[in-house]
Amino acid sequence: MNRREAVALGEAPADLVVRGGQVFRPETRTFDDVAVAIVDGTVAALPEDAASVTGPETTVVEATDRVVVPGFVDAHTHLDLHQSFDAAYHYALRGGTTTFVTEASGVGTAFGARGVEALLDALADLPVTVRVAVPPQSLFDTFGPAEEARGDALEALLDDPRVVGVGESAWVHVVGREPPAGRLYERARELGKTVSGHGAGCSGATLQAFAGTVTDDHEAITSEGVEARVEHGVHAIGRCGSIRDDLDAFAEAYETLGASELSLCTDGVWPRDLLDGCMDAVVERAIDAGIAPVDALRMATLNPARHFGLDGKGTLAPGSDADVVILEDLETVDVASVVADGDVVVHNHDLRVGPRAHDYPDEFYDAVRTPSAEAWRVPADAIDGNRVEAIAYDEGLVSAPTTVEPTRESGELRADPANDIAKVGLFDRRDGESGFVGFCTGFGIESGALATTATWETPGVLGLGVDDADLRQAVAHVGERGGGWAVVRDGEVLVDLPYSVGGVASARDVEETAQLLSAVEEATRRLGIDVARPLLGVQTLTFTGVPARKLTFGGYAEVRERAVVGLAPQ
Repeated sequence: MNRREAVALGEAPADLVVRGGQVFRPETRTFDDVAVAIVDGTVAALPEDAASVTGPETTVVEATDRVVVPGFVDAHTHLDLHQSFDAAYHYALRGGTTTFVTEASGVGTAFGARGVEALLDALADLPVTVRVAVPPQSLFDTFGPAEEARGDALEALLDDPRVVGVGESAWVHVVGREPPAGRLYERARELGKTVSGHGAGCSGATLQAFAGTVTDDHEAITSEGVEARVEHGVHAIGRCGSIRDDLDAFAEAYETLGASELSLCTDGVWPRDLLDGCMDAVVERAIDAGIAPVDALRMATLNPARHFGLDGKGTLAPGSDADVVILEDLETVDVASVVADGDVVVHNHDLRVGPRAHDYPDEFYDAVRTPSAEAWRVPADAIDGNRVEAIAYDEGLVSAPTTVEPTRESGELRADPANDIAKVGLFDRRDGESGFVGFCTGFGIESGALATTATWETPGVLGLGVDDADLRQAVAHVGERGGGWAVVRDGEVLVDLPYSVGGVASARDVEETAQLLSAVEEATRRLGIDVARPLLGVQTLTFTGVPARKLTFGGYAEVRERAVVGLAPQ
């Protein structure tokens, strides 16, 4: 008889017992007056009498008048952007999130499989469980050449038990095409692993075609969209995080669908928001939106665990991993204590773990090459006539095609701040040479420039500004700092935030990163930028996962038409 069985039979004491609380069983959606007995990091039993499994050496966690639930599972997030997670995990853990299913598009597009492996190594020893999806972005050839040489190594990652499947794939790269990433999808199916969709703007026959490839999607922003995904066999994931809050629509669909094919996620929590919570905040928001507490809890525990094949997660059944969260109440989802893998990491709101600095591969700290000053020059004879194609930024992740008439000076095309025309350029930060310089409108920038390497799903360095000298300086400064953000006006760096980890994440303490991100945003206001979320708008100018005009190394991406255009008016 092993120790777990002995505890279950009441013949031996447990290592740790959570007693006195109402224990939530997601399988039956019930709360029961039982204890949770833990041995060697595993739930051994849920006895009615805690005394039967409590010995003199047993650690006892009191949960009287509290609710005991499985550790929360974030069904879709981005742990390799903005903040190195080894310096931030404890904030998420403080809110009861013990398991994460994360994309790796930041390190994956920059370093390929080596980047994903480095991310897995960095997170391996943390007291949280992280499972990664293979990033397919470098294999897409819709708006530029595919990096097919990376295919074999990325495919091999699917054999790693820490990898749940293939990461988010936008429908424009999948439907009606045979992308090189198809090898990843086939291998994932063979292994019984998932393929995450990014179905923004996808509906009708296109959605049906997309559903033949993907297994889940977090991009439904209406109740009808959620229902359509579930009808076509796609697991729907509702999100509430730093990017969007779609839970009102999700809750409306839940009234029709029930909870069985629905999960919850953050889709990423930026440092400023992480200080206020992680999946605990999502569950609270879901309940406020009208989802029954038992179902909101299930959507954040058992449902995602089952969908992604996370054995031992999302439940407190005997044999499961000992990830336990104790809530003060269900109305506020106020986390009092947390047990992760059998260890008490939060006790009565006292966080017992902290950041764990990790040494990444040398290439992560030398990851940014920037273009020459000459690369930002747009010759006046690049077009016939006075107007050029441009991006019209709207809000959030949304932008559209437009044409503008930039200023002509000294044989060049330049920005015209009086008419809200800025210059914008994107270059491959791996070589500093491949790139495109165009124009945009909609940000309201009146002076200076900013630059960033926080370019979504693209290993780029992006510059946006109305002064060419400031633009070149901002981009060069970001390169010197190893990536991140820089805001420049009149030759002065107003603020910068280094992303020293691969050019995609800060290695600083979360609170410091949050403060600096706020400072960067405030500095963009000093340039005159007046949009609601300037940092989100700038970094997503590269994101072709939404059906809008975006920026690539080769020109503007017309997402719906799946074409790339240059400066010449169409």
